[in-house]
Amino acid sequence: MEPSYGQIVTTSAASQIADQLQQAIMDGRLKVDERLPTEEELAAQFGVSRPTVREALKRLAARHLIRSRRGPTGGTFVTGPSPEELATSLGTSVTLLVATGGVSLEEMATARLEMEAVCCRLAAQNRTDAHLVALEAEIALQRTASLSDQDFCASDVRFHRTIVDAAGNALLRFLMNAVVEALMPVSNMIIFRVRDRKEIVAHHETLLAALRDRDGEAAVAALGGLVRYIRAQYEKAEEARKAVRP
Repeated sequence: MEPSYGQIVTTSAASQIADQLQQAIMDGRLKVDERLPTEEELAAQFGVSRPTVREALKRLAARHLIRSRRGPTGGTFVTGPSPEELATSLGTSVTLLVATGGVSLEEMATARLEMEAVCCRLAAQNRTDAHLVALEAEIALQRTASLSDQDFCASDVRFHRTIVDAAGNALLRFLMNAVVEALMPVSNMIIFRVRDRKEIVAHHETLLAALRDRDGEAAVAALGGLVRYIRAQYEKAEEARKAVRP
C-alpha cells in the first residue's frame, strides 16, 4: 500500500515534499531499496508540478536518502546513507564550527578527552594484535626526524582513529570520526610551531603500552596526559599570537 502524505501548502512546496518523504523513510513507510513513484505520480499525489517534485527529489538525493538508476528496471529508489557519508558530513560541520569560532580551544580539548576516554576503555578490552601493529607502525613513523609536519599530523590522526576502531563500537566510531578528522587537524595546525614531537610520541607510547596490557584506566590516564600537554601548547600558541598583534 502506498504511503499517504499530508496536504502541501504553496510556500516551499519542494522542501515540504522532501521532508514528508524523508519522514516516510524514517518511520518505515518507505523501505530501503523500495522504488518511489514516478515524478508524474508524485506530482499527482501532492498536487504540485513535476518541477516541484524534481526539486524535492534533488533535496532527498543531497541527504543521501534516494538514488537514481537507469535502464529498464531503473527509477528512483530509497537508500540508507552510509556511516562514512554521514561522518564526512558531520566532520565538515564540526570543522566549519571550529573555523568560525563556534567552538573554543578548551571545548575542543574537553570534548576530545571525554569522548576518546570511552574509546580507550573499550579498546583496551577489544583491541586485536592487528590494532597494536598499526599503532606501533604509526609511532615508528612519527619518530622519523625528516617527517614533514603535514605527514606527522596525518599519522597522528591515523593513530587515534586506530584506537577508535579498536573500541569496536560503530556509533562511537561515527561520532569520533568528527572529532578525530575535524578537530585534530585544526588542533595540530594551531600548536605545530610550539609542540615537541618527541613529547607527543612519548604520550603515544604510554598509551600503546596501556592498550597492550589491556589496562583501560591506564590508557585513559595516558590520554589525559596527552590532552594536558596539548592544552599547554594551546596556551603557548595563544601567547605567541598575542605577542605579534600590532
